[in-house]
Amino acid sequence: MGKEIVNLEPGIIWKHFYDITQIPRPSGHEQGMISHLERFAVQQNLEYSKDAIGNILIKKPASKGREKLPGIVLQAHVDMVPQKNSDKEHDFTKDPIETIIDGEWLHANKTTLGADNGIGVAAMLGILESKEIAHGPIEALFTVTEETGMDGAFGLKPGWFKGSVLINLDSEDEGELFVGCAGGINFSASMTYGEEKTPDGIAYTLKISGLKGGHSGVDIHLGRGNSNKIMGRILWSAMSDFSIRIANLKGGDLRNAIPREGNATLVIPKNQEEDFKKFVEKISIDIKTEYKVTEPGIVIELISVEKPQKVIADTDARKLAGILCAAPNGVLRMSDEMPGVVETSLNLAIASFNDGKATIYYLLRSSVNSAKYALCDQVSAFHKLLGCEIESSGDYPGWRPDSNSYILKTATNVYQHMFGKKPGVTAIHAGLETGIIGGTYPGLDMISFGPTIRFPHSPDEKVNIASVHKFWDFLRGILEKSN
Repeated sequence: MGKEIVNLEPGIIWKHFYDITQIPRPSGHEQGMISHLERFAVQQNLEYSKDAIGNILIKKPASKGREKLPGIVLQAHVDMVPQKNSDKEHDFTKDPIETIIDGEWLHANKTTLGADNGIGVAAMLGILESKEIAHGPIEALFTVTEETGMDGAFGLKPGWFKGSVLINLDSEDEGELFVGCAGGINFSASMTYGEEKTPDGIAYTLKISGLKGGHSGVDIHLGRGNSNKIMGRILWSAMSDFSIRIANLKGGDLRNAIPREGNATLVIPKNQEEDFKKFVEKISIDIKTEYKVTEPGIVIELISVEKPQKVIADTDARKLAGILCAAPNGVLRMSDEMPGVVETSLNLAIASFNDGKATIYYLLRSSVNSAKYALCDQVSAFHKLLGCEIESSGDYPGWRPDSNSYILKTATNVYQHMFGKKPGVTAIHAGLETGIIGGTYPGLDMISFGPTIRFPHSPDEKVNIASVHKFWDFLRGILEKSN
């Protein structure tokens, strides 16, 4: 399955993308890709180097007569988000991605596709391999562990690459030039809780599934369900009328993905069992009705399980359910400067209650630094008032637009000449590595663009096949016209 993509056009990109799909590369497990890039550089007789954190830089000399043109750094990350449907058997550290051509789109078989950012990586390899493109000096920067903390970008040292222009290939709307992005902070809150011997009753798993999930920045404005918030709503409401006990809870598994699934093990007194089932049925109908447009596949169900030995102490369980119910989540403010673009948001990404410890993980985003820190203060205050310990990490800056950018003007002119219309110019509510790289390399002229990718960070991820061709032609055009 998947080999047929090498017959798509442009063949040079799809050949490399197919190879990439065969190499497991979830964040933190990119060694196979790094080795692949090293072999490629040797085969192409290109100079390359690797830094201490694992980033790879491959250099391609300028075409004859173009040696004095501004050096261009092409940049993409090699890792991918590992997400799959619950009914799919797939080990992202060992198994290749199974691709499926579906009309105008390419997607995977119930897993993330890895077009984010595999198409960008494939395009860079195509540029490095091609003998037909006239260009100035090129440095291809392949970064690692972008999806879980942007470790590769944070680990870059000044002076490693020499180019004055950076083209990031990690955007997901063909025809849009991105000139700014949001910054972010990882935030977590934790507390220990007491446990008690499980009282008499019947045990069930309350399971939430079938949500679309998606990218916690790019898709945060789409009104999709968050399994942790839905779980908190159901549990908090149930605790008002039923003597339910919570044994454990798990929802979500990545900070930068909207959580799609969650489950909680509950114990219900035998004499409340039927009424509790009716309650879950009713609230499920309400939630499905509310989300009938954005989440038509949502499933909320009770599954009979073996009774656990311990449950969370009742007072602590009520506090934890209340946190999930009341915690902020989603879009908090839209941009005043760029209509239609999210300015500030947060994703209640992961919740875990197990073995006496509860931890909740968020990803906070804003294109305005002061708003980002104010949001961090807000969630800090909320959790501190409830007795939680808090921690923030991975603070990275946003990328501010530069209206005088040379590469923006060049790209705009090239796109209009090639396709007969001006491209859009906007910012993205996601953490592109450009913000971090620009902090290490002040004055670097930067832009970001890519093909059309929908629903990244979820098993619904897909890339528009025709947009890959336009993306490739556009990239070639910029390299050939830069002077």
